[in-house]
Amino acid sequence: MGYDRVVYMQRLIKYLPVSRLPLSLINRVNNALSSVYEKVLWRQIKDGYMPEHLAIILDGNRRFARQLGLNAWSGHKFGAEKVRDFLEWCWDAGIKIVTLYAFSTENFQRSGREVDEIMKIAEKKFEEVLKEAKVHKHKVKVKAIGRINLLPKRVQESIKRAEEATKDYDRYLLNIAISYGGRAEIVDAIKEIAEDVKSGKIDVKEIDEKLIEEHLYTSGVPDPSLIIRTSGEERLSGFLLWQSAYAELYFCDVFWPAMRKIDFWRALRTYQMRDRRFGK
Repeated sequence: MGYDRVVYMQRLIKYLPVSRLPLSLINRVNNALSSVYEKVLWRQIKDGYMPEHLAIILDGNRRFARQLGLNAWSGHKFGAEKVRDFLEWCWDAGIKIVTLYAFSTENFQRSGREVDEIMKIAEKKFEEVLKEAKVHKHKVKVKAIGRINLLPKRVQESIKRAEEATKDYDRYLLNIAISYGGRAEIVDAIKEIAEDVKSGKIDVKEIDEKLIEEHLYTSGVPDPSLIIRTSGEERLSGFLLWQSAYAELYFCDVFWPAMRKIDFWRALRTYQMRDRRFGK
């Protein structure tokens, strides 16, 4: 079944008198069509160039929860579970480096209960790295980036254990931006460079883009080729401000916990259709 046929069938199901069709039948047909469409999209992108480094802003957890009549942290739990699926999609596509924007420095301004629940989720997920078979199978190095010292001690300790357990892996890299802010990252880099100038390790004339990049949280990692943001918001919200200079940006309407492989394949297809000139 070709792409046009899939779209036609989806539209047909949408406009049929729903009251005359069992909900179970509608769901089965939609699932079947989605499966076919997913395969069509994969054929379109599988031989194209993939981003070496993909970054994503995980947005829409709270709105997803509200739609279901649940509290905000339930949305964060759904979102945390979605990460596992998303990483598998990335590995299937051969994407070597993934950076997830999980929690910003500004997010500390949320209610104490919500922040505490998010920290519990973070602690649990970093602990799961230790026994997650696919992390070890795929040799995924896990690294947290941000002002880690602002996190609760228990979360810091979980991060250290996860990083230690995966420090020798080199097939894939997973950066988790937590307690992260793009401006904070640049400020921290400038402070480190200023200390080196003050101590005489470097001369002011030696400061250039390369030196600044060496002091960023992502030192040694290529800049992202593609940045995705879910939930329909179209801004970076301080995410990888320095590194995003020539990144392709893709915004999709779906809330993060509801993201499907189809949505991701579409993002990659759009990326492959763009002509990246880097100012040339």
